[in-house]
Amino acid sequence: QVQLMESGGGLVQAGGSLRLSCGASGTPFRIKSFGWYRQAPGKQRELVATLSDGVRTDYADSVKGRFTIARDNAKNTQYLQMNSLKPEDTAVYYCNLVTAFNDYWGQGTQVTVSS
Repeated sequence: QVQLMESGGGLVQAGGSLRLSCGASGTPFRIKSFGWYRQAPGKQRELVATLSDGVRTDYADSVKGRFTIARDNAKNTQYLQMNSLKPEDTAVYYCNLVTAFNDYWGQGTQVTVSS
């Protein structure tokens, strides 16, 4: 059974940077895609970034040019580098891993950007 665990969240001033990490316990087979989603208070969970089939990246318009998704397969870890953070980026961030067999989610990590 694969379990995901995020880390790297916290409080940062506007304009600052954070890097979120998501480590996977167990060995996920036949990965189709991985990604990051976020949910702000009173809002629905939304896509932030995904990487599919090892090559195709998709970003929410609101984070394009500021966030970068990546994965280190040797470490079984995915990352979200977040630069030029804005107060509207404040949310709980969740990592997601989709394989041919299952869809996994982390427990979430809080990111708070102060103005």
